Amino acid sequence: MNFMNKKNIMPLNCAREADEAIMKAITKKGEHSMAKRGTLCGFFILLVFALILGGCGGSTASKNKAAEEKGFKPSKPIEVVAPAGAGGGWDTTARTVSKILGEEKLIDKMAVVNKPGGGGATGWSYVHRKKGDDHTLFVTSPPILFVPLNGQSQYGYEDFTPIASVIADYGAFVVHKDSPYQTMKDLVDALKKDPKAVSIVGTSSPGSMDHMQFVSAVQKAGVDAKQLKYITAQDGAGMSMLLGKKADVYSTGVGEAAEQARAGKVRVLAITAPERMKGETVKDFPTLKEQGIDNEFTVWRGFMGPPGMSESAVQFYEEKIKEMMEKDSWKSIRDSYGWTDNYMDHQEFKKYLDDQYNEMESLLNEIGLGEKAK
Repeated sequence: MNFMNKKNIMPLNCAREADEAIMKAITKKGEHSMAKRGTLCGFFILLVFALILGGCGGSTASKNKAAEEKGFKPSKPIEVVAPAGAGGGWDTTARTVSKILGEEKLIDKMAVVNKPGGGGATGWSYVHRKKGDDHTLFVTSPPILFVPLNGQSQYGYEDFTPIASVIADYGAFVVHKDSPYQTMKDLVDALKKDPKAVSIVGTSSPGSMDHMQFVSAVQKAGVDAKQLKYITAQDGAGMSMLLGKKADVYSTGVGEAAEQARAGKVRVLAITAPERMKGETVKDFPTLKEQGIDNEFTVWRGFMGPPGMSESAVQFYEEKIKEMMEKDSWKSIRDSYGWTDNYMDHQEFKKYLDDQYNEMESLLNEIGLGEKAK
């Protein structure tokens, strides 16, 4: 072990203390025998090391404690990555949380950056390269489990640092206002007759969130989910495809559906929530259950950081997010999107992700899209 480095060089006052202690012991009445001197020699060495490591009265320990108490504080703008294009659930969550944190003066200078592609994989790869960066966050949700499970990304949730779960959103199955499908039953009947005759679009890849929430629902209703015609919209353009009549059904989140429903451009056939939601517009969206389909699907969303993020940074972000969720400004916009609070700190979030991973793996293998089913 090398003790001759900057951290372990004895300060001048420490050396003086050591010298004084040694000289007092040596000169004490000249009574020491050779044997006693040998014993004393060992004592001197221990004394010197104790002074070095102890920092002469604990001054170094005090500095370390002060640094820990100070904790992490951002020293530059925080980059919040949405691993998809503008307008989808990741983007909406990233911008909403950043906006409220800024307006409430909890965290200054947050910038949302879109990194679309690969059902989230492009954004995850970007964040993974920022190992140890305490100034980068990204929004995450079930695709961080689905996409690696179906072999479309080398990175999964275990490759990043959990920070906090924030909301529970729910899936929504949306059609154009001019669509012949008036109810979920109309859609299910058409799919049973010919699954490939109806095009379903989502912003996530096959085997990921938008696809799987639809699969879960119609499979429960008796549709052959393996035969569905599912299309992945590039750069978050799912709603644009629906409005342009390039797809029959859009599988998305309640928040995005609510915006276009308020504008009168789409009709929401069903949502995957356990019961009707509160809030203007969303309260009118029927659930699957009330239409005879015993199914629900929760789209949780939260934040993670790069691998190697410091514990003090994780604590800083989770505390600020929790504080934000108590603000009236957050509650108002949360309700308008049909979201519900789903706060978990980083430890609770990690355990939840572990449990969800096992559930999603079983579902994917059941329909032949998991790695084990290939």
